[in-house]
Amino acid sequence: MGQQINLRLPDKLFNTAVDYSESHGYSSIQEFIKEVLREKLFEKEDITREELDLVKMLVKASEEKGLYGTEKDLFDRL
Repeated sequence: MGQQINLRLPDKLFNTAVDYSESHGYSSIQEFIKEVLREKLFEKEDITREELDLVKMLVKASEEKGLYGTEKDLFDRL
């Protein structure tokens, strides 16, 4: 099971992140923040933007078809 954190953001940063996540199809600001963290962490391993996009498509397709239940389940299996 994953760890939960609390994060306090300035109002302007929070509102901008919410607007961005909604306009770019994220299911929640939490999903957007998780993807940003993954991009920053995986960047060190030279994973390309295209590879990250493929993972995102895999997650979406798997969720739509109910293959793993949650995004965490899917990433645990990867």
